[in-house]
Amino acid sequence: MFDLQPWPWYITGPMITLTMAALLLIGRRFGISSNLRTICAIGGADKLSDYFQFDWKSQRWNLVFVLGTLIGGFVAKEFLLQDAPVDIHPSTAEALQGFGIQDAGSAFAPGALFGAEAWSNPVAMLALLVGGLFVGFGTRWANGCTSGHAISGLSSLQWTSLIAVIGFFIGGLSATHFLLPTLLPLL
Repeated sequence: MFDLQPWPWYITGPMITLTMAALLLIGRRFGISSNLRTICAIGGADKLSDYFQFDWKSQRWNLVFVLGTLIGGFVAKEFLLQDAPVDIHPSTAEALQGFGIQDAGSAFAPGALFGAEAWSNPVAMLALLVGGLFVGFGTRWANGCTSGHAISGLSSLQWTSLIAVIGFFIGGLSATHFLLPTLLPLL
């Protein structure tokens, strides 16, 4: 619809910085995973676990923030995303094509990973289930998600967030170089 290019880092970086500074000034911490805890508490999970027994009404602002994130993502996909190929390095596209992802570099979300056929593949479903359990466990164990630690925690100079972010990068690099080459041929 519009011929817009992604905003450069020197525009978006300061915008994120200003947002985080504003949140810190009003005493708020940003993180997506904490909203799952809030939603579970709203749904009555506090009767099942002490972890969900907290004042969830004080976190309503974060639910609104996530709603804005979802709306922004929808607007970007439906109205701003171009049909141009995804700009990835040719060697990466070639490596992914070697694993059976034929639309690597030409589709924003490759069909082999995100298409309807992935939902009928038991290996893909098992990988999603196990991956989701690891992400959920890791988020709870690290007391926050990647966005919470990398954006909010690091901006408030929290040592534990630096350790968590280093762990996220080690896990991501390990999965990319060791797990994905083993898993992708099975999909």
